[in-house]
Amino acid sequence: MIRLASFALAAVCAAISLPAAAQFAKPEDAVKYRQSALFVMGQHFGRIGAMANGRIPYDAAAAIANADIVAEMAKLPWAGFVSGAEGGKSKPEVWKEGAKFKEHQDKMIAETGKLVVAAKAGNIDALKAQFGSTAGSCKACHDSFRNQ
Repeated sequence: MIRLASFALAAVCAAISLPAAAQFAKPEDAVKYRQSALFVMGQHFGRIGAMANGRIPYDAAAAIANADIVAEMAKLPWAGFVSGAEGGKSKPEVWKEGAKFKEHQDKMIAETGKLVVAAKAGNIDALKAQFGSTAGSCKACHDSFRNQ
C-alpha cells in the first residue's frame, strides 16, 4: 500500500512539474521548488546509502521503495532552474553552461533508473555498486554547479 501511495505521489508530482516553470509566481518559488525536490530525493537516497554502507541492516523492500522514490524525484527539480530564478545554492554556471548542466541532469536521471534496477535485483552488492555510481553523478553536478 505504501509503495502504491509513493508511486501515486510521484506520478502526481511529475505531472505537476511539467508546466511548473509557468507556475512560479516569484523566482524564489522556483528556488524553493527545486530545493524541496532535491531534499526529498536526498532523504531517500540517504536511506539507501545507510544500507549500502552497513549503517543499517539491508532491507530489500525498503531499498526498492526508496530507490523508486529517488528515481521519480530525480525528474522533478529541473523545472525549477528557470531563467530569472538564479540563486539558492546554485552557481551562475547553471545558466551559463546549460548544455553541460543538462548532461549532468540526464546522467543523474539515468543513474537513478539503474539504482531501481539494482534494488529490484535484491542483491546488496549490486545495490552498493550502483549506489556509488549514482552518488558519483550527484557529486559531479554538485562539484560543477552547486555552491557549498
